Amino acid sequence: MHCDIESHVYLPMLDETGYVPEWKYAPGEEIRRHAVRIARKFDLYSDALFSTGVASLTWDEATETWTVATDRGDAFRATYVVNATGTLTEPKLPGIPGIESFRGHTFHTSRWDYAYTGGTAEGGMTGLADKRVGVVGTGATGVQAIPMLARDSAHLYVFQRTPSSVDVRANRRTAPEDVGADREGWARERRENYLRIVSGEPVDRDLVADRWTASAALLEKLLPSFRRRGDRRTFEAAYEDADAAKMNELRARVERSVADRETAEKLKPWYRYACKRPAFSDAYYPAFNRANVTLVDTADTHGIERATENGVVVGGSVIELDCLIFATGFFVGSSGVHSGRLPVHGRGGTRLLDAWAQHGPRTLHGFTINGFPNLIQMGSFQNASSVNFTHILDEQAVHAGALVAAAEAKGALIEPSRATEDTWIAVLARDAPDHEWFHAECTPGYYNREGHGRPNGPTAYPHGAVAFHQLLARWREESMGEVLQPRTTARP
Repeated sequence: MHCDIESHVYLPMLDETGYVPEWKYAPGEEIRRHAVRIARKFDLYSDALFSTGVASLTWDEATETWTVATDRGDAFRATYVVNATGTLTEPKLPGIPGIESFRGHTFHTSRWDYAYTGGTAEGGMTGLADKRVGVVGTGATGVQAIPMLARDSAHLYVFQRTPSSVDVRANRRTAPEDVGADREGWARERRENYLRIVSGEPVDRDLVADRWTASAALLEKLLPSFRRRGDRRTFEAAYEDADAAKMNELRARVERSVADRETAEKLKPWYRYACKRPAFSDAYYPAFNRANVTLVDTADTHGIERATENGVVVGGSVIELDCLIFATGFFVGSSGVHSGRLPVHGRGGTRLLDAWAQHGPRTLHGFTINGFPNLIQMGSFQNASSVNFTHILDEQAVHAGALVAAAEAKGALIEPSRATEDTWIAVLARDAPDHEWFHAECTPGYYNREGHGRPNGPTAYPHGAVAFHQLLARWREESMGEVLQPRTTARP
């Protein structure tokens, strides 16, 4: 598996570690090695507690610290807590009736069973050489796994609910001179350039020059943008023309790549470009030219109808399988404080979700919350986002560090007032883009909550990530003192 964001902008702290990625789109192992590189350089292992989950967070008024309870029965005290639990952490399994009766082997792609398949992330899955394998899901993960499974399985059945839009990847090895790595600060320059382009901001030159940056104008439907002001009908007409041109380009690619006409028609994406996260591969469509690969389109039955002991049923017919692999992604927002899976109790023992129950979630910049001192959140909620989320997290880490440093310098607590939160919510609501009309017409997926619609409202900063980062920088210079509250106890 490879990341679908260029590794020279996706991998964090390249300038700080002196590392230049080997591939334009890094494989998982290169990403893992770089994470280890960062941990070793900054001696993070000595402060890490692995294989341990946080069971609850409770504010102690007497000591003005957090009690962090774990699933191992431990309880720690912390002056500050940073919640960085991510948004895509819990694998999502399809609700196939009767799946418990299937006697074959099953696993989710995020929990790959090499003991069964053999091989490594690079392939060589000899355990599948005599197996009839089914894959459920043709999103970003399925698009990458399917070509490798096609090569190693006796026969591969690809169960497709909705075809992905699969653009050119053009992955290749890279040399330092290809990305200007001989200059100090080259990686930050490249990341900022990429962020500006995909946020709709002007640049003199496109340093990354891939299909993400080429399609940046269409991606405004994925992320908020102030460029939607003005006459909606004019905007929609211009968008539809650009969208139709792009989707026709992608459908033509399917026709060129897939020999069987019936299979090619089923693989053509029929929705707007920004309804689903775009996928990128040079091996996906050619995999369907193999004699041992069968596309099973489940659009008419809205997925697999049911499972049996020996396989699955689609269109009333049983397809016998030895193994069924779920490339079905993750639940969105199912971890951390927003989901309730991590109970958080602030001042007076108030539970966070109860505090938000009447008037909805309230934060300042998405980071801090009234009534929950020294709790800092990371994520895109009431914050900003972009397709390169590691860059967003880097900026958030800078802001979190600045908050802690200011509190330490003043001997203060970090806590916004309700009035400050009200002001921020008003900023988000004032120019909140109209997502609902667009996503209501999209195929089900995590962008529109599986067909239930993407709500309008103050969920993210409406002017894009570049403008948000500039806003935060000004606020740190001019207004950070507004969240610093006096302590009532001495520091422990």
